Amino acid sequence: MTSPMNNLVDQMVRQGLIDESAARGINGLLAAGESPTRAFAACGVAEEPVLRFWSAQFDWPYVELEHRSFSREFLAKFPARILLDKRVIPVEENGGVFVVTSNPFDTSAVDELRLATGQDLQVALAPLVEIDRCIKQHLGVGADTVQSMISEAGENGLQVIDTESDDDMDLTDAAEGASIIRFVNQILTEAIELRATDVHIEPFEDTLRVRYRIDGVLQEASVASEVKQFQAAIVSRLKILSKLDIAEKRVPQDGRIKILIADHEIDVRVSVIPMLYGEAVVLRLLDRSSVLLGLDKLGMTDRDLQVMKTILERPHGIILVTGPTGSGKTTSLYAGLSYINDIQRKIITIEDPIEYQLHGINQIQVSRKAGLTFASGLRSILRHDPDVILVGEIRDVETAEIAIQASLTGHLVFSTLHTNDAPTALTRLVDMGIEPYLVASSLEAVVAQRLVRVICSQCKEELAGSERERLKQRFGDKLPEKLYKGQGCRRCQGTGYRGRMGIFEMMVVTDEVRSLILENASPRDLRQASAKQGMTSLRDDGFRHLWQGKTTVEEILRVTKDDTFGPGNAAEPAQQW
Repeated sequence: MTSPMNNLVDQMVRQGLIDESAARGINGLLAAGESPTRAFAACGVAEEPVLRFWSAQFDWPYVELEHRSFSREFLAKFPARILLDKRVIPVEENGGVFVVTSNPFDTSAVDELRLATGQDLQVALAPLVEIDRCIKQHLGVGADTVQSMISEAGENGLQVIDTESDDDMDLTDAAEGASIIRFVNQILTEAIELRATDVHIEPFEDTLRVRYRIDGVLQEASVASEVKQFQAAIVSRLKILSKLDIAEKRVPQDGRIKILIADHEIDVRVSVIPMLYGEAVVLRLLDRSSVLLGLDKLGMTDRDLQVMKTILERPHGIILVTGPTGSGKTTSLYAGLSYINDIQRKIITIEDPIEYQLHGINQIQVSRKAGLTFASGLRSILRHDPDVILVGEIRDVETAEIAIQASLTGHLVFSTLHTNDAPTALTRLVDMGIEPYLVASSLEAVVAQRLVRVICSQCKEELAGSERERLKQRFGDKLPEKLYKGQGCRRCQGTGYRGRMGIFEMMVVTDEVRSLILENASPRDLRQASAKQGMTSLRDDGFRHLWQGKTTVEEILRVTKDDTFGPGNAAEPAQQW
């Protein structure tokens, strides 16, 4: 006997939605008692056209979930346990409430929600992947695990630990709970999937906030409010993983975790600091298997690239890369080392931490516990007959002095410094206590850099005329005729940006600049002299990417400051930028 579902299958064949072979497979599975949803999936039929067909046949609304927003108050009316278990999500549509499902022939989800809420609920359709994404986004990362944590706390007597408690045995047991372990793993997994470089776990009075730094900008992760009560157990789990003292809650602690996910080895640096409402944790994620960029791939202009290559071939001197944390300094230094790495040179680095493993280069990890600092390690390196040395960071006058002496005795030295721009690096060294004549004689070049976000290619669109004219009035001929922005889509998590690229300020220490250093000239004077010799400011280098349609004006203004020398030379007065 032909069932109504068999008739629907025949209709789908006639409409070209499925072929005869798939239809026979589906009918066979239906005859064996399989559900329609699973039967279609098992035969490799795409979900969306099937759901749209069912929508037309049964008058079930098909819901586009991608750009739909959900209020916490609305979702709170529905038991999260049912939504997670049945993989459905409620929506308000045309004055009614619908339960969005990918399996409309299983009515148990709608029945349970009707019973739990007392509301008249109708069926609506959407692909399962969209439903799962909405559940994760609006109920929070690890929402299913949070429900398990709550269940375990009730059924197994798992105690919620007060952050002021000294009962460390209970805290250890809580941290080793299966759901706590799974929740921490889910946070790390999602962070890696989203390309996050940092994870911030921050305690507040009523909430535990989780944020990911993606492309240099913090984005809040959706986390269930119930997670707050498991705060101490989550922090303790991270402490256990990073081999820290879970009994110590009064002083900052630092540790490391190594994890392997999808054949990627991730090095996680863990920092725990006591705050007002408990301990806050920041995780820095370093993907050791990331592909290193070559010098030609950093995004420098032809002029800057040629200058960089020329300086790298010099036998001695110091090359500094400056910028804030997370601006790509290490990547640029490694690209420079890779360019000159050959069998004739011995290259030794001392770093904290070693972010990438470079073939053919001797790398040393700083260890404060063992007394191996940048300064002490650098002294030892000089006894190993190196040609090229990389010092991860010049943090104090002792390290600076040794690096300068190394450059003056015939070594090429690479290092980083935390300054806002290239000219400031020269005066910073003098401020640290280095004699101006030593800075002038040893320094070869300073490269300041930033990372700007790239417009998402999937949702890129041209900027509206009114917005473009407003920016044109402000910046004049620096801007191209066409400007672009990202509208925001699922691929870029609604930000309009995906990925980053470098902008650079290449300052070569010429004879004129050396003379200015000896005269203790200001950064302003050093900038003017370098600009005359072809140095491009960070902001102007950023504007170069506007002409290529790669980024936005807002993004360049976010990471750079105005470097003009007065209102007469700028598109508008410097103090207004």
